[in-house]
Amino acid sequence: MSRNQDPFQIPRAGWEAAPSAGLASIDINANGGAINGGEFVLESSLGGVVIYAGYQALLTALRTEALRQRGVIDRATQIRAIGETVWASTKQGAVVSLALGLVLLVFPWLSWPLAVLGFVGMGKASLDLFHAFWDGLDEAQRAELLAAANEAGVNLRRFFDGEQGQPGNQLA
Repeated sequence: MSRNQDPFQIPRAGWEAAPSAGLASIDINANGGAINGGEFVLESSLGGVVIYAGYQALLTALRTEALRQRGVIDRATQIRAIGETVWASTKQGAVVSLALGLVLLVFPWLSWPLAVLGFVGMGKASLDLFHAFWDGLDEAQRAELLAAANEAGVNLRRFFDGEQGQPGNQLA
């Protein structure tokens, strides 16, 4: 799976968040679930917005932290970037969640395929968050993390394109 290694580009929440956002629901009136279609769509949309906003906040915070540690941006710019990207992602999440909520209201049997796609999306989202975290580490921290992973028998190099470890040599 390829990844964008440009440290100046802030990744955006995309298709990987959509299935989970479509299935997420926040019971706003604590009645144990949606009683009617309107409530279902509203609660589903709210849950989706939270998924998109939270995921985007993590992505942006991790990526901008790397930039801040390199001295490219200051803390105020970082906070502003997080706010702007989360706002944009929230709008996107509202549209996607509303559409998926309406689709699930009409075709409730689609919740199973959407759940499977949600697991795939969560896998991609986890890798994106890992890459954003990794990019924020300096060389000493990376070496320490690689050494600890090697001791635990985990090959972190397989997560990076072009850095495949050799069999028997976890740090190659």
